[in-house]
Amino acid sequence: MKDRILAQLSRIGVPGAGSGAGNDIVSAGLVSEVNIDGGRVVLSLRPPRGMNGALAELRTRAEAALRELDGVETVLVALGPPAETAGRTPPTAGGTPPPPPPRRKPTLPRGPDRPVGPDMRPDKAAIPGVNAILAVASGKGGVGKSTTSVNLALGLRALGLKVGLLDADIYGPSIPRLMGITERPAIENDRIVPIEQYGTKVMSMGFLIDEDSPVIWRGPMIMSALMQLVNEVEWGDLDVLVLDMPPGTGDAQLTMAQQVPLTGSVIVSTPQDLALIDARRGLKMFKNVDVPVFGIIENMSSFICPHCGETSEIFGHGGARQEADRLGVTFLGAVPLHMDIRRFSDEGRPVVIAEPDGPHAKIYRDISLKVAALLEPEEEDDD
Repeated sequence: MKDRILAQLSRIGVPGAGSGAGNDIVSAGLVSEVNIDGGRVVLSLRPPRGMNGALAELRTRAEAALRELDGVETVLVALGPPAETAGRTPPTAGGTPPPPPPRRKPTLPRGPDRPVGPDMRPDKAAIPGVNAILAVASGKGGVGKSTTSVNLALGLRALGLKVGLLDADIYGPSIPRLMGITERPAIENDRIVPIEQYGTKVMSMGFLIDEDSPVIWRGPMIMSALMQLVNEVEWGDLDVLVLDMPPGTGDAQLTMAQQVPLTGSVIVSTPQDLALIDARRGLKMFKNVDVPVFGIIENMSSFICPHCGETSEIFGHGGARQEADRLGVTFLGAVPLHMDIRRFSDEGRPVVIAEPDGPHAKIYRDISLKVAALLEPEEEDDD
């Protein structure tokens, strides 16, 4: 299959390089990181340095060419960094290699907590049909952020809102398992159609790669794939799109915060000091890029033994509430560490769906109600 894919892509020429032998995108070293899982194909396309306007067209041509192959059902072409490290520099139309790009002057940090480096972000563009975008984030992994994102999205859906859920964790997508989704999204008019589950539109990188396949991509490829999942999915009309953000405060998180018009963010943390330190970093990141922080959720707040009923504070208790008070943000609620939440999550039936009248579903619904109120813009006083 990979040989067929490369042969198909070799029919596409490098823009401006003429039609001679070796001037196709495969021979020029622009194609890398080809991942195949059944009928799903994900690859990275490294554009020639200096090519700007033709990028979208080149990616469209590559996607269209691959969809012509028998057995290929879904295609995602991510744009990687310029192919300056490829085997050779693609020739120009006149046969003369392009001059090297001018060296960029180093940029100093913009304050102790500000993002470092030149601000090369484009203007934020609204997603057609999406009224509000909510980021669910954490400063570190392992705090139950994805489980919280899923149940928060379904809690908002239970309030009657039209909800979408985007798994923005490219390296470790877990939304397909949590939502019990195994099928692949369709492509219509060069747009990805999200899969609807439990009345919620869902999209994840996990739909395009095998669950056991690692995504071994560098930062620019991750950025490109993320923006495609945001902008090239047919979300339709949504009241809110919930983003399950990657853990941490690196390139992926900063890209989403800067290039997606976020309405607000929610921070998920466990109660212990170590997790709260990282949660504090995540909160500051959003404040530094002018994204409102709606509040903090304390996950795994306490453990109730299913046998004796005794409550144990495995990770401590109340730390997130104290941190919220200290930082002047809303404490949205505390979710216990309970076997039912874990069991239903593993089964692909989030607790809000599996036990809608249970105590844990009520906690998520209460949090969702607070978040929904914050999503609504405040009415200005006429006086």
